[in-house]
Amino acid sequence: MLQSPSGGAGHGTAAADSGLMSIGAVLNALRDEFPEVTISKIRFLESEGLVEPRRTASGYRKFSADDVERLARVLRMQRDHYLPLKVIREYLDAVERGEAVQPPVLGRQRGGETVPKQAGAPAAARIGRAGLLAAAEVEDGELREWESYGLVTPLEDGTYDAETVTVASLIRELGRFGIEPRHLRVMKAAADREAGLVDQVVAPLRRHRNPQTRVHAEDRTKELAALTIRLHAALVQTALGVRLP
Repeated sequence: MLQSPSGGAGHGTAAADSGLMSIGAVLNALRDEFPEVTISKIRFLESEGLVEPRRTASGYRKFSADDVERLARVLRMQRDHYLPLKVIREYLDAVERGEAVQPPVLGRQRGGETVPKQAGAPAAARIGRAGLLAAAEVEDGELREWESYGLVTPLEDGTYDAETVTVASLIRELGRFGIEPRHLRVMKAAADREAGLVDQVVAPLRRHRNPQTRVHAEDRTKELAALTIRLHAALVQTALGVRLP
């Protein structure tokens, strides 16, 4: 945790503030591990109580190193374990209070709500339509348009996979550059083909009678997905003749 050096109150505050980061700097710090994170996602996590940055007199957010590490843990738990934000927040708060708690693992859905448990295969976290609109900061009409092009698809019960927040945020960000949803259908088609290729590879493992082999299929899927994403990014950069930081 950042601490002010000894001295006058004004000097101490200035020194402490000098070690804080703007939301843009936090975004850059996180993007090495989480390339799809956006400023909107960071703001949403703040609104959900996952992080509490300081505010300047003019209202700007200022994040400490502890805030950045907490955000990384939140994003990691979402990505690797499909945990809903409420469960992540309660777990991290308990850890910070010094309580001896086990990392939560998702159980079955009960009444539309994800129930944490300590063992078993995780189920994907879900978000309602209103929550998606708020998290991605978009209007209902925009979401309906994206759905019409197949870029965003609700689940059978009308909710959405939590990753849809990232998809919606990126679609909105691309729109700022004049890239319309209809232009993104080719990207969605390519992603579907890549996912189909991964499914073909892991399908035999998923159908295996040995439970441990079926669990291994999930790990293999994640490994192949990561490699596919890296290859896709490298191919795009090569085609454009650019190199992203």
